[in-house]
Amino acid sequence: MQRATLNEMTKGWFIGDFTPTLLNTRDVEVAVKHYRAGDAEGAHFHKIAREFTVVVSGSVRMNDRTYGAGDIIVIEPGETTDFCALTDAVTTVVKIPGAPNDKYVA
Repeated sequence: MQRATLNEMTKGWFIGDFTPTLLNTRDVEVAVKHYRAGDAEGAHFHKIAREFTVVVSGSVRMNDRTYGAGDIIVIEPGETTDFCALTDAVTTVVKIPGAPNDKYVA
């Protein structure tokens, strides 16, 4: 049995084609991300990957829509999104396929 912590990972990403990782694969990328209220990411898109974001706790805004715990947001390749944590928040993010360097500023 292997054990690791999210603190050992980069920005919560723990599966994918990067270092450190628990499973090096280009098939998928997985993260559990912790945000403080006000943390934000600018508008961006992926050319290859489809992204699934699950709001585990807190409240976030993406593309001028507010989401809360239990909401699942699906972002298709080429679709632009931004992100802002309205409260302290935790999300789980899955990107399929894993695609290194597939984040483009909109």
